[in-house]
Formats: sequence, structure tokens, C-alpha cells
Amino acid sequence: MSLRKGAYVTQVPVPRSELFDGPEEGLMPLPDENDMGVVSRETSRTSSLIGPLPRPARPRIMVIANQKGGVGKTTTAVNLAAALGFGGLSVLVVDMDPQGNASTALGIDHRQGIRGTYEVLLEGDDMEWHIVESAEAPGVSVLPATIDLAAAELELVSIQGRERRLADALGVYLAGHRVDYVIFDCPPSLGLLTLNALVAAKEILIPIQCEYYALEGVTQLMRTINLVKGNLNDSLKLGTVLLTMYDARTRLSTQVSEEVRRHFPRETLQAVIPRSVRVSEAPSYGQTVITYHAQSTGAQAYLDAAREIAERGE
Repeated sequence: MSLRKGAYVTQVPVPRSELFDGPEEGLMPLPDENDMGVVSRETSRTSSLIGPLPRPARPRIMVIANQKGGVGKTTTAVNLAAALGFGGLSVLVVDMDPQGNASTALGIDHRQGIRGTYEVLLEGDDMEWHIVESAEAPGVSVLPATIDLAAAELELVSIQGRERRLADALGVYLAGHRVDYVIFDCPPSLGLLTLNALVAAKEILIPIQCEYYALEGVTQLMRTINLVKGNLNDSLKLGTVLLTMYDARTRLSTQVSEEVRRHFPRETLQAVIPRSVRVSEAPSYGQTVITYHAQSTGAQAYLDAAREIAERGE
């Protein structure tokens, strides 16, 4: 949880028909940075919402990818990481996006000059040198991304073995550290940053927005996955499809959901992520929705998705 002394979260009133997160709660004070009892109680309360999750026999290395922007990749990455952490698991989030939004949502400093993913990819640094523990959830740590990573696409082109830089670094890290889940948050493109994540990962989680053009981006991504499998990473598989921004009031969301489930019947989770003001608000406070408003439907949906993912992996 991001702790800022004296800060307040303002809940902006929204018509009930547009918000699925329950009644408004006015001003909600964030805990004082010295009040560790509050933090402890909040952690315990949130952990009780999900309970202990099954630990995988070996690390599950997941890349969250979709070259279509605005489908909820980063939101999914950070909230699943927090949910798994509250479920008693060890999670490493590797921020591959130069915008550093995953780092922001998990309360990690990623100002220019902070060392992280760029130094691992371009300078060969060990991951453990730059991994930072997140205060958002127990057991969650982050390899942060800064704007420096924007230049990595060009700089990697001339480096031998450029597609395997991340896989090699992760292999060294996992040899000396126990991690249950590794989650890569990728930029909305299929460049060398995303390619490095695809080569390092074992499974893919695709968030699909419940809107008209959703499946077009997935088709292109599936072609890329098949190319990676055939040339760089034979063990890569599509493991999970998660429907995001679902609006039960619209026929379009229902139609997209049915179409996705028809194409990916085994991979699509039963849990769906609804449109939620709370989910959108949380990152501006350096939080996940699970710690920002644990009782909201968005938080509950991500807790359900995390449990389903963990139980499938068992």
C-alpha cells in the first residue's frame, strides 16, 4: 500500500447506473506512514478475502500481452500480482513498458535514472540488483521500468542474442531465488521488448476488452506467438484469456464474451473484469484496486481471477 501522511482519497459521486462498486464512501483517509498497525490490519483483512492459494510446483512465468492498447494489460498485471501476493505466493513483476505504469501502480519509484529493466537488458546487470519490494501486497516485488527503456528497442537491434537477454537474466535470478509467479507487463506493441518477454515466458495471458475490435488484435498476436514457438521458444503456450471492461448492460459485451469463449473455450477464465471507476482511480494513488477499494466489484473480480489462475496451475 502506498503510504502518504495526511493524504485523502476523494470518491467522486457517480450515477449508480454507471458504477458497479457499491455505495460511495466519501473521504477515505490513507494510513499514516507510522501507523503500521493499520497497515497490518488492512493486509490481514485483504488476505482473508482470497485465502491461501495453491503454490505451483515450479515458477509460472507469464507474459501479459496484447498489442492493442487500452485493453487492461497493466491493470491486469498489477492486480493479479497483488491478489496472488495476498494469497500467500511470491510474485515478481517485470515492468517492460517505458511508461512504467506497472511500477507506478505498485508504488515503486521509476524516475529517470532509477536502475531496472533497461540495465538488465542493455548492460547485463543481474536482476537482483534492481528488484524492489512493493508495499502493495506481501510477497510482491518489482523490476521497475523508466523512460530510458524507450531507447532499448533501437539499442537491442545490434546486440547478439538480443531476443534472449531477458530469458538469460531471469534464468540466473530464478536459480537463486524462490518465486511462484513471474509476470511480464509489456508495452502495446510487438517489438523487441515484447519479444524478449515472449521468449522468457512459459505461458501467455491475453486480456481482451469486451468491445468491437477486440479479436482483431488477438489474431495478429496469435501469429506472433506461433512464430516465437517455431523459432525461439517451443515451450510457450497460450494459458489464459481474461475478459476485461465487461459491461453487463450492453449486448456488445455479451456478444464479444460469447465469441471469445467460442474461440478459446479452455483458456478463457470464468471470472470477468467489469468496467469500474475504482479500477481506473487506483493507479493515481500508487495503488492496486485491491488495496484501494477491496470491496469493489473490480477488486473482487481480480481476486476471483487470481484464484482461478492459481487453481488451474495446480
